[in-house]
Amino acid sequence: MSQLPACPECASVYTYEDRGLYICPECAHEWSPQDPADSSGAGGDEREIRDANGTVLADGDTVTVIKDLKIKGSSQVVKVGTKVRNIRLVDGDHDIDCKIDGIGAMKLKSEFVRKA
Repeated sequence: MSQLPACPECASVYTYEDRGLYICPECAHEWSPQDPADSSGAGGDEREIRDANGTVLADGDTVTVIKDLKIKGSSQVVKVGTKVRNIRLVDGDHDIDCKIDGIGAMKLKSEFVRKA
């Protein structure tokens, strides 16, 4: 079995080859084996995630919710002023992964929080 490179976007080892392209099943990234920018595996463009005030967020930060957020599929609401500790930054539309006391695991958008 041949050794395929890890995905340059998410570092997944489950890449496969289809019609001359490498494809990652976890993040759906496609790249050409001949493209030197992607085949380096460096993933050079680090995205900065900023809060509502423009402050750069990092893993492990504590943030405060700045707007009442309705929880889809539930009657619960995350109230203004709720502190969320030990956030994890992830890629995607909802770029903060966290646990909120009394509610549980959630994904939040950085535009609705500010760094505490």
